[in-house]
Amino acid sequence: MDIMNFWNDLPQPFFILAPMEDVTDVIFRHVIKQAAAPDVFFTEFTNATGWVHAGQKAIGGRLLKADDEYPLVAQIWGGEPGDMEKLATHCRDLGFHGIDINMGCPAKSAIKSGGSALIRKPDIAIASIAAAKTAGIPVSVKTRLGYTSVDEWSDWLTVLLQQDITNLTIHLRTKKEMSKVPAHFELIDDIVSLRDRIAPQTKLTINGDIADRQQGMKLWHDHSGIDGIMIGRGIFHNPFAFEINPRDHSREELLNVLNLHLDLFDAYNAEIPRRFDPLKRFFKIYVKDFPGAKEMREQLMQATTTDAVRTIINESSASLTSTS
Repeated sequence: MDIMNFWNDLPQPFFILAPMEDVTDVIFRHVIKQAAAPDVFFTEFTNATGWVHAGQKAIGGRLLKADDEYPLVAQIWGGEPGDMEKLATHCRDLGFHGIDINMGCPAKSAIKSGGSALIRKPDIAIASIAAAKTAGIPVSVKTRLGYTSVDEWSDWLTVLLQQDITNLTIHLRTKKEMSKVPAHFELIDDIVSLRDRIAPQTKLTINGDIADRQQGMKLWHDHSGIDGIMIGRGIFHNPFAFEINPRDHSREELLNVLNLHLDLFDAYNAEIPRRFDPLKRFFKIYVKDFPGAKEMREQLMQATTTDAVRTIINESSASLTSTS
């Protein structure tokens, strides 16, 4: 029996920041929480077998969480139900509020033992869900429409809905399609009907090509029966994507968010050392849509420390002030 099911207390619709590898760590989650928070956060992907056999060394800081994060769901993946059971129990003991099993990641590294490969291995998918449930916290699944063909969606989603999961998130593309084609919004109503027929208690979340809260709200209004909206890549175009009342944000506001990211990076680096270079992927989120942004990004990409980044920001701000 679930200890606590936060999913039952969420607004309609609820919004989720999608799990993204090397992106949705404890640092970035707090940045987005400050900018404009969704209702639910997911972690990065944690491989169950890697953790079972190599411990923290295999997963780095993927399961690092702060006391102020609620609700926070640990996303796990793998192809060994026994390992999934052990990791799910570990996540519960760490204080996570739910487990989400990734059955949709198309990356080559994931499909060797999990991710979207489970679409072709429904027996392992079923066993993995049952194994994760033994931890006693809510279990959800994130998947795709199918592996190769869109026509696979009904049979595959039927399998998942029959497992009495708390929430089913569907990225509206197949594994083969990656993100190269538009999301199949035309299937939403049929998917809702399938859910209503098989598992009306399971919440349904839509993912794929959703840029911000406003687009998500439109989908929710246009397709009765959707419970949640998950935004992934849209956050790279707009760190304020979950804003209830959208507006244009000034250069100062964007750079304040970047400075927050830098401060959090330094703070958590003391706990789990992090390489600097991966931080550079975030610069394009904050340094955009203002005069001199392109030139500033070019300078930032040459930086090697957070202090160097701050110096570039300050010098650019001073230069802009002196010429205005």
